[in-house]
Amino acid sequence: MYNNLLLEIKNNSAFIMVNRPDKLNALNSETIDEMKVLFNKLDKDDKIGCIIITGSGEKSFIAGADIAEINKLDVISAKSFSEKGQLVFQIIENLSKPVIAAVNGYALGGGCELALACHFRYASENAKFGQPEINLGILPGYGGTQRLARLINTGYANEMILTGNIIDANEALRIGLVNKVFPQNELLLRVEAIASQIASKSASAVSSILKAIKSTNEIPLKAGLEYEVSLFSLSLGTEDAKEGTSAFLEKRKPVFKNK
Repeated sequence: MYNNLLLEIKNNSAFIMVNRPDKLNALNSETIDEMKVLFNKLDKDDKIGCIIITGSGEKSFIAGADIAEINKLDVISAKSFSEKGQLVFQIIENLSKPVIAAVNGYALGGGCELALACHFRYASENAKFGQPEINLGILPGYGGTQRLARLINTGYANEMILTGNIIDANEALRIGLVNKVFPQNELLLRVEAIASQIASKSASAVSSILKAIKSTNEIPLKAGLEYEVSLFSLSLGTEDAKEGTSAFLEKRKPVFKNK
């Protein structure tokens, strides 16, 4: 069904692998189009509680956008190219279930931007991160200037984007770009365990938490607190809330029905 993506469903989690090993999994328009279809499909699948995205092979997560494709763009086509990628990354960012980036190698340019659009990121010890677009005489076009500065210290974001320097996994951890660093042979197993833990929770509660946290970048604190009150009160009207609180009082494990 997909030429550049592999999909596996396991333990209520979806594993997406970008599969262009001959191009170090670089993003081209076809891959972006396939991501749009797949992420929208998974968002509607009630059996999926968490999504993991990684790259094929042991060398690269996603080594950027396809430079051969970018080289052919003019001002008009470049606008469409950037808008298409930003739209898909916004779909990922706004998904009702968490998307985890398992960065298993180079995450450069569009690959770093894809990782930034995910809800959080884990890296293998050999992972490398960078926004090297400036070396091509251009700037990031898939959200890098916006999400990186919001995620880490603005000074670090300026340095990474203006120098085009590539940083290793430990530096990415130090500046808050990734949550944890794992040995390469443990990365997917460790991320799978975290995804399974999240997928076992109430889907409605997970969705509300994602909405509440995302609002912190969009609205003032007072409005955010009011939004949290609204989401909290709505959550208490769900079957899952009654099950979760009852299970706690009865000293048993809750069985959520995502209702």
